[in-house]
Amino acid sequence: MLLQQSPTGAQNVLEELKPLWDDGYGTRTVMDYAETAMDLIITCDGGPPRWFCPVTCGAPIKDSPVLLYLPGMDGTGAGLALHEKSLGKVFHVQCMHIPASDRTSFQGLIQVVEEIVMIEHIKSPNKPIYLLGDSFGGILALGVAARNPTLDLILILANPATCYERSLAHPLMSLLTDLPATPLLSDFVNMAMVEMSDASYWSSLWQLFGNLAEDIPVLSIAAKILPKDTLTWRLKLVESAATYANSRLHAITAQVLVLASGKDNFMPSKNEAQRLSRSLKHCNVRVFEGNGHMILLENGVNLLSSIKSTQIYRHSAKFDIFKDFLPTSMTEFNNSLWESWWYKLYMGAAVFSTTEDGKIVRGLAGIPDKGPVLVVGNHMLCGFDAFSIVLEFMREKKITLHGLAHPEIYQFRVEHEYVMIPYTDAVKILGGIPLSARNLYRLLSGNSYALLYPGGARESLHRKGEVCKLFWPDKHEFVRMAVKLGATIIPLGGVGDDDLAELLIDYNDMKKISFLDQMVQEYNKGRRNLREGMRGEIAEQQLHIPIFLPKLPGRIYFLFGKPIQTKGKEHMLDDKDYLRELYLQIKCDVENSMAYLLTKREDDPYRGVVERLMWLMNYGSLDQIPSFDP
Repeated sequence: MLLQQSPTGAQNVLEELKPLWDDGYGTRTVMDYAETAMDLIITCDGGPPRWFCPVTCGAPIKDSPVLLYLPGMDGTGAGLALHEKSLGKVFHVQCMHIPASDRTSFQGLIQVVEEIVMIEHIKSPNKPIYLLGDSFGGILALGVAARNPTLDLILILANPATCYERSLAHPLMSLLTDLPATPLLSDFVNMAMVEMSDASYWSSLWQLFGNLAEDIPVLSIAAKILPKDTLTWRLKLVESAATYANSRLHAITAQVLVLASGKDNFMPSKNEAQRLSRSLKHCNVRVFEGNGHMILLENGVNLLSSIKSTQIYRHSAKFDIFKDFLPTSMTEFNNSLWESWWYKLYMGAAVFSTTEDGKIVRGLAGIPDKGPVLVVGNHMLCGFDAFSIVLEFMREKKITLHGLAHPEIYQFRVEHEYVMIPYTDAVKILGGIPLSARNLYRLLSGNSYALLYPGGARESLHRKGEVCKLFWPDKHEFVRMAVKLGATIIPLGGVGDDDLAELLIDYNDMKKISFLDQMVQEYNKGRRNLREGMRGEIAEQQLHIPIFLPKLPGRIYFLFGKPIQTKGKEHMLDDKDYLRELYLQIKCDVENSMAYLLTKREDDPYRGVVERLMWLMNYGSLDQIPSFDP
């Protein structure tokens, strides 16, 4: 049997997750859903709705909140099959099972959910309670939230059926009752694609046919999951429930995340998500353009990643970006744009570090294994370099390097949000932290690894002729903080953006073109200037997007300088000369690293993308493509 009754307490609770932890995504398929659903039908047929915890969930990390899964019209509660392993690491998961013979009214189902919600609230009054509603379950979650506005509820709605009246099912209800489990099978191909690998076209097509053949048994059990009389009852239940929930949206105060499909053949889920975002007080939306109605059983939807990237995962009443951070999983790492083969081929990142004895080596052998560590470097064009560095730390050291990012990255306006979602989501999942003195202090005092670019936006958005030019402020507060906390400072030099892109229109050009200048001014209205009050060019950091043309790519290079130890120097905190000398030493080391790389890259036989492509064809790997001899 693949399930167990809801536990009263978790045993063997994990203390924490490590970077590149195994989230199990992709190891379970639609067949696992079918087997669990049949198991439930056979063993739990009859009686009232009840709760269970899938065995696959395992034990969660310490102080994990409760997540209640409210199923769609199938009612089995098995719809989390693909996500049980990952969710089970960070939630106490409990799934609702509604037997096929059950005829509990919508208000009765609300009471069933409310009962367990109140029990969990009494047990942990300072923790949020998550309601994950799938289709019909989304309506049920909204109904519970409308009746309990004072409770700390967080709703995750997967294609909520609040748009039932505008769905395919509504005008064709009499026909659908003659078809077995129509909602379940409306996107069967998408469900079969869950196991698809990133292979060639014909290989993937053959794999799809194989998956479809293997998942045929799902079709055979559809009628058992939703017999005709049960389907008729639940379609009527959905209709009345949608009316109930839609009339009470104004009363909902909970945080809401809507997961919507762009190719839902059963309901207009994408449009409904936009409507809900306008009607609810605190609503976030994530759209998955290629998915259908059964979004939680389909390919390309990592539920935990969506929860993390929208920053709704928390252990207490208020979100804490440090305490509530979940390290990057292996799936998130492998599926990152910056880990795709074509991106790695295009960038060809070559990373070097300096050991304690001053020797330059390939890789990160010169990086200390224990924090606190503060990496201080120069920004390349548009800051794309940070992702390569952060991923290299994960790949080689299994360490999260928290990049200190401009706070505006976390506060995009509605009109820009959908364009920037993939970028901002990646920043959050990989451990990016809004730049502030307080956040840097918390990172270093917690023995973490931090990545700081003193040049900020001015350096990242540099202008023509400013490649490899530093724009660091006169103030050196980060040095004082590092000394106070005994952090190891590592200078970082990076070069190569001039090998990848040609800057066509920079900030100076935009100022001369009236409509572009107006766009920049509009974009910056109400935005924070982190350098406000400073003198010189460093203060001129209006946010904008420079226009550049990609080149036939060369290669980017990084060199971590010799680590600078500050532990035991706390007594020098009031010595301004010492702090300034240390600041200038770091800056000089960064400039020397850049100068070294600019010279040595001329000797790199794999600087060009064609040479790297040949290496790929001969050796079949993009990892550790040779470079110059240090």
